[in-house]
Amino acid sequence: MVLRIFGILRVINRGIALCVGIGLLVCVGYVLLEILLRRFGSSLGGTSEITGYVMAVATAWGMGFALMELSHIRIEVLRTRFASWGRVFLDLLAMLAMSATVVIIAFRAWPVLARSLNNNSRANTVLETPLWIPQSLWFGGWVWFACMCCAVTLLSIILVLQGKLGSVEKGIGIRNEIEDELGQSR
Repeated sequence: MVLRIFGILRVINRGIALCVGIGLLVCVGYVLLEILLRRFGSSLGGTSEITGYVMAVATAWGMGFALMELSHIRIEVLRTRFASWGRVFLDLLAMLAMSATVVIIAFRAWPVLARSLNNNSRANTVLETPLWIPQSLWFGGWVWFACMCCAVTLLSIILVLQGKLGSVEKGIGIRNEIEDELGQSR
């Protein structure tokens, strides 16, 4: 059951990553159109503002995908020297630290959005974007990432209690690119 939940979370995050990728492609199209229009003496305006919002939102929402694909960077010098129990312990320690950090960030992001909502804040730019729009998307990404970290940590602890250390390493360990390449070439 736990492994099935891991699989479901991977599928959800791949869907989110696809949506984020489409958003980035739309942003690229907007920038290219802006460049083309400038060649003819015109402009859409707000390119740097919009691309900044898109990057903040894409980063916040993309972190859950990176978590599920084992793409977060970890220093593995010490980890590789341990047997399975030691590696799982260090992986769980890393997940607990990341979960705590991301939950704090998500809680601290709310006042930013709340202030914009209360003050009806707008960007001090030509577009005068209501700041609650990009900040809501950004905040949602942080909350999603916090939920993902906590869920993955909890699922990993359940797997440890069930004695499935190999599954824990596959779920929260480090992706070994050499093993990945060898597995694909066979």
